[in-house]
Amino acid sequence: QVRLVESGGGWVQAGGSLRLACAASGRSFSDLHMGWFRQAPGKEREFVSAINWSGETEHYADSVKGRFAISRDNAKNTVFLQMNSLNSEDTAHYYCAARTATRWKPRDPESYDYWGQGTQVTVSS
Repeated sequence: QVRLVESGGGWVQAGGSLRLACAASGRSFSDLHMGWFRQAPGKEREFVSAINWSGETEHYADSVKGRFAISRDNAKNTVFLQMNSLNSEDTAHYYCAARTATRWKPRDPESYDYWGQGTQVTVSS
């Protein structure tokens, strides 16, 4: 069983930055592909970014490409999401997710085995 705990959310003005973190426990972190998703009120959960187990491959939604950066520290069992140039459309609950198997569809939430409780990001315009 993998436990994921997100942190770093909060309120920020448009144009600002936040850095989310997701700490994993319960399994070797280097076995896990990691993803970030978000869900705004009244909308479906959407893919934001993902990173493979080694950190060599990154994926981004078009809406965040060039503004967000995903990274991981396997020694600290943590994945990060650096979010810059935030705007009101980034307001959502952000979730961290983990995939344990090698066959992985980074953008598909159904491909992930474990989810955190999420952290709220609110961007004020």
